Amino acid sequence: MLLTSRSQIRALNLNHLRQAVRSLIVTMEEKPDPSTATDQQTINEGRASIKVSGNVFYNPVQEFNRDLSISVLNVFAREHCKSDKLEAGVKHEGGIRILEALSATGLRSIRYAKEICGVSEIVANDISRNAVAAIRDNVRDNQVEELVVASENDAIMLMYEHHSKEQQFDVVDLDPYGCPSRFLDSAVQAVCDGGLLLVTATDMAVLAGNSPETCYSKYGAISLRTKCCYEMALRILLQCIESHANRYGRYIEPVLSLSADFYIRVFVKIYTGAHKCKFSTSKLSMVYQCNGCETFTLSPLGVLKTADNKQVKFKLPTGPPVNSQCEHCQHSHLLGGPIWSAPIHNPDFVQKVVTEAPVHLNTVRRIQGVLNVIFEELLDCPLYFILERLSGILHLTTPPMMEFRSAILNAGYRVSFSHSHKTSIKTDAPPKVIWDILRCWERLHPLSDKRRSEKSAGNNILAIKSEKEYSFSSHPHANPPSRREGYVRFQENPLPYWGPGTRSTTMVGDAKMQKSKRNQGKRKRTVSE
Repeated sequence: MLLTSRSQIRALNLNHLRQAVRSLIVTMEEKPDPSTATDQQTINEGRASIKVSGNVFYNPVQEFNRDLSISVLNVFAREHCKSDKLEAGVKHEGGIRILEALSATGLRSIRYAKEICGVSEIVANDISRNAVAAIRDNVRDNQVEELVVASENDAIMLMYEHHSKEQQFDVVDLDPYGCPSRFLDSAVQAVCDGGLLLVTATDMAVLAGNSPETCYSKYGAISLRTKCCYEMALRILLQCIESHANRYGRYIEPVLSLSADFYIRVFVKIYTGAHKCKFSTSKLSMVYQCNGCETFTLSPLGVLKTADNKQVKFKLPTGPPVNSQCEHCQHSHLLGGPIWSAPIHNPDFVQKVVTEAPVHLNTVRRIQGVLNVIFEELLDCPLYFILERLSGILHLTTPPMMEFRSAILNAGYRVSFSHSHKTSIKTDAPPKVIWDILRCWERLHPLSDKRRSEKSAGNNILAIKSEKEYSFSSHPHANPPSRREGYVRFQENPLPYWGPGTRSTTMVGDAKMQKSKRNQGKRKRTVSE
């Protein structure tokens, strides 16, 4: 049939649309409910055992994340209840109230109930009805109904509803898939004064400098492509949390900040105090990074000065702290930040977690190893160098780690590892001293004539004569206790292709899944057409 009028064409299109909608409704009604599916699998972790159905993503690597959180919360609960005589799996009146805002299967909440002492209530929340049904089943199967309450709600709205002092939680745990920033505004209000906020971020490509403009839109800071990107990611997340807290007259105190595997995880206490918020500018800095030798320089947003009457004055810094060209290699600078430049750990708290980590945890050896390295980190030295990268810039053979650390210590400066990288150099030695040490190393291990003739940032550095001689002789403190005692400090990849994986589709509606399948390869099809 030949259609000649627009009205006929519109009528036919409308009929097709109605038929398609009817077919879709019939198809959806015929499909079984994922929550009633029989293809269930059992996951055993810690003292919890849960059943999940459908295409759920479970990564055993994240067991370390949950084990560490349990260790931290046990210490926090004892501090909160001011008692060591607490029992896990038992409801304690006056104990801590925990919100797991994005609970999914409920595994983390159930483990918290069975393995953390001094708990009064845990709210396991998820926006998916299927997820909440699964949480209720798993809570009943694990016999923790007295402690865990399932909640079906939007996480952001639920936290906003608990912003008053009477309803705030002692602990809020955010472990989303990807960026956590959209949850932070409500989260900093839902934690009580002195309470603990736990935040995970897995969008490491954004935080590590692959997309600075995206990092700014999500976290309010420019990320840089730098070898110390893992610690910089932690500091970007911390400044983001601080900025949200400051809007409500609140501020943060990081007690533990961790870069592990494919994610970062921070544990921060939230306090209330408008006057203390004024100190935030002195805890944040912009980062100047040389485009050639990658030397970094921090410029604080604010400066504190103490008057004669011991009253603190808040001043603006003068700057910039660098010239238009790098003093070491004559290249230009990149500007990133702001980042959190104050300490990212509380050593006393870290030491308690190390000594009190529950022995039944599968990853307890790794927890003790990583936290021992964290305990040794220099708190007042933000960011770090990578030894092989320093040598690579100058095209030198890489010095042995203990000899390089000895040279820094022999010069009268401090040095430590960072838990973020196994060949990291965290030090209070100025960059000029670092380059001078490498100039001395080059005299012991000269460059080839071919390398020396090249025009590069490294040769610009080597063209400058070192001001003094540095000794590489062994220093008694060069080898730190964590290394000397053989702790599991840096975890190897446990499995191939073990990263964050794909987002779980168990709780996703069928219509969304069909749309996802339709859009697969859409860009390539459009180009070919």
